[in-house]
Order: sequence, then C-alpha cells, then structure tokens
Amino acid sequence: MTQTKAGTGIEADTTVPTIRIVRDFDAAPAQVFRAHVDPGLYAQWVGPRSVTTRILRWDARTGGEWAFANDRGGEEIAAFHGSFHEVRPDERIVWTFTYDGEPDGVALETLTLEELEGGRTRLRVLSVVQDFETRDGMLASGMEVGVDEGYAKLDELLAKES
Repeated sequence: MTQTKAGTGIEADTTVPTIRIVRDFDAAPAQVFRAHVDPGLYAQWVGPRSVTTRILRWDARTGGEWAFANDRGGEEIAAFHGSFHEVRPDERIVWTFTYDGEPDGVALETLTLEELEGGRTRLRVLSVVQDFETRDGMLASGMEVGVDEGYAKLDELLAKES
C-alpha cells in the first residue's frame, strides 16, 4: 500500500482490478458516516480543492440514487452518478460510482467505518471495477489528488463539528 502525503493509504491489487483506500479520522464513526450521507456536508469535502461540487440528486438510503457535478470557474468539468445499494448507519455504505464521461466504467464501492480508540475512525474503501485498464485509468486520472485533498477537507469539516 502506498501512503500519500496526507496519510491516506491507496493500494491497487495485482491480482484483481480493485483499489483499496484506508484513512483514519479524528472523529467518531457517526460523524464520518454523516459526512458521507448528508448531501450538504458531502458537497463541502469531496474532491480536490480546485473544484466545487453541486449535488444533483441525493437519496442516501438503501435503494436510493445519487448524482453530483464538479465545477471549476463556473463551468462543469465532470459529473458522476450511482445507486446506494446498502446504507447501514455508522458502519457501512455500498454504492455504485460512475463517471458520466465513461458510462461503462461502473465501480462498486464498499465503505466501512471502524471505531478506533480515542473517538477516532478508520475508513476503508474497496472499489471494484470491471478490468485492470479501467482501474489503472482511475489511478492515472489524478484520483490521488482528489482523495488526498478531499479527505483533508473532510478533516477540516469534522474539526469544526467537534
């Protein structure tokens, strides 16, 4: 697993087309969970600092759907959508994640929240895609910057809520 500057572990499996992300937060699982399912909070932290996020649809429940767009300088640069397959409060989210520019490249993501000592949380993300080419394209797209900067913004947001 590679460790990014912000302490996020990102690992690409060599035998199956997956990406694993591990990140610890100085907040309780309920807080980290809420930041993933509340559309107003999610829009504040997801993605790199150079973009703003507009929530288009957000129904964070098992069977719900979601969509958001990223803007830079007032212009849409990317849009994403998916479905919530399982939403288990403070424990787990399973959802699909599709970049509108690659509609056949659907990822199935499982987010799990593990309570750590001292009121901290370990977030684990497993993203499964259809093939290595798709996975490697995600990694080459600058995903690391979006993950690192997004989680740094999440750290800041969680600190304000504490």
